[in-house]
Amino acid sequence: QVQLVESGGELVQAGGSLRLSCAASGRTFNIYTMGWFRQAPGKEREFVAAMTWSSGITYYADSVKGRFSISRDNAKNTVLLQMNSLKPEDTAIYYCAADTAAWSPRSPSEYKKYNFWGQGTQVTVSS
Repeated sequence: QVQLVESGGELVQAGGSLRLSCAASGRTFNIYTMGWFRQAPGKEREFVAAMTWSSGITYYADSVKGRFSISRDNAKNTVLLQMNSLKPEDTAIYYCAADTAAWSPRSPSEYKKYNFWGQGTQVTVSS
């Protein structure tokens, strides 16, 4: 089992920045990929960014490329999402997710790849 706890979401003005954190605990040595997803009211869950835990390869949704950055602190078992130049359309609940499958055919952008999820943190960007 892996437990994930997100933090850092809040209300911010358009053009501002936020940094989200996701602290992982439990059987973290089984983590292969960590991802961030978001879901706005009335919309489907959307991929934001992901990182392979061992090699640090990163993936981004086109909508956030150049504005968001995913990173990790292995010593703290934490993955970070730095969000710059925020837009009102970035408003959503942001979820952290972990994939512990030794092998999966699914892309890091597919939510079904991930088997552990955090409770989410609300990000609201005002215009």
